[in-house]
Amino acid sequence: MKTKVLIMGAAGRDFHNFNVFFRDNGNYEVVAFTATQIPGIAGRVYPAELAGSLYEKDIPIYPEEELARLIKEKGIEQVVLAYSDLSHDAVMQKASQVLAAGADFWLMGTESTMLRSKKPVISVCAVRTGAGKSPTSRKLVEILKEKGWRVVVVRHPMPYGDLRKQECQRFASMEDCIRNECTIEEREEYEQYICCGSVVYSGVDYWKILDAAETEADIIIWDGGNNDIPFYKPDLHIVIADPHRPGHELTYYPGEVNVLLADVVIVNKVNSARKEDVELVIKNVRSINKKATIIKANSVISVDRQEMIKGKRVLVVEDGPTLTHGGMSYGAGIIAAKNYEAKEIVDPRAHAVGSILKVYKDYPHIVRVLPAMGYSEAQMKELEITINAAQCDSVIAGTPINLGSLLKLNKPVVRVSYRIEEVDVRLEDVIDKWLKSRKIAISCH
Repeated sequence: MKTKVLIMGAAGRDFHNFNVFFRDNGNYEVVAFTATQIPGIAGRVYPAELAGSLYEKDIPIYPEEELARLIKEKGIEQVVLAYSDLSHDAVMQKASQVLAAGADFWLMGTESTMLRSKKPVISVCAVRTGAGKSPTSRKLVEILKEKGWRVVVVRHPMPYGDLRKQECQRFASMEDCIRNECTIEEREEYEQYICCGSVVYSGVDYWKILDAAETEADIIIWDGGNNDIPFYKPDLHIVIADPHRPGHELTYYPGEVNVLLADVVIVNKVNSARKEDVELVIKNVRSINKKATIIKANSVISVDRQEMIKGKRVLVVEDGPTLTHGGMSYGAGIIAAKNYEAKEIVDPRAHAVGSILKVYKDYPHIVRVLPAMGYSEAQMKELEITINAAQCDSVIAGTPINLGSLLKLNKPVVRVSYRIEEVDVRLEDVIDKWLKSRKIAISCH
């Protein structure tokens, strides 16, 4: 008899765990997925044509709220938790729900879920969403490309549309983003690499993605979203910690796993965090990982039109996941508003509509900022309506993309950019030492 399994996910690791462990495993039958965190991803199916020869029918995806009912009605024996950015308390609360409903609770480890590449892999992961993975990954791309290596970035999945079309996606131009109907969240991750001349892969099937990436890469950079652990076995594991959320390096899943595995820990944002919080993060990292190189770094924020901030009434738009399940109440946009002396930060909540209004209800810690939610065309339209209704002089976009090119806005948009700037140990020196110690022989192009 096959063991009946349900996978709890958020359109990312859930599909990966299925593909690498369950898809061709005759000992198990994955009966269903549940979905949470990301708006609109439940109610879909995992297509039979992606599920392998053991599955003749599509696998349904239900809202996580139906978990207990599904366990009882479908005879689920084991439940796999396969998403991230959860406190240890939240993980055990979900485990308790599963156990009370009668099933076993399962967390899958690195050996059963990490794929091995024929090319060297540098992974960039984090303790929490919004810690600063993207600017770190961008800097790595720049460092390695300057040394002559061909670099390909593989991004943690964001398959929020038709999974059949998103099995293996390659992004090398803005036209690729348009053709693939990318959401705001996808563009935030892909465009930054495209702009620095790098190819990005993402999708659903990370076996196929790895095979494709290896054909054009000397070194692969794994850009881990949602503070997940890597899908690929890293040769160098870099983890970003955030002193604005001190203590989370010991109390979040799988952020603590990342710290335990880390070769390098970058304590980012030290220029805007309290000194005692920076010291606490370093102390916590050292308490569980003695070997990792620790780098302190500033998050350097700049804007393209500071005259549209100084003395102005501004609406601040921040990265959506950082504010929602990332738990932050502000981001780079608020810091830019303060640094460049905005007259007033306008509260957008009174103008929020539809799913944007629901975000404020679901995440009451979000107050003076507008999360850049855009997981669907309809939600992007609601974001546009909310921005256009706000009474302000300009919009500060604390996201990595050009909002003005995606939305029809009636106000000027100030773009915020951010980069990491090491305070003590240089990231380039760490990379040079790693390359030398590994004696990596890569054909340079």
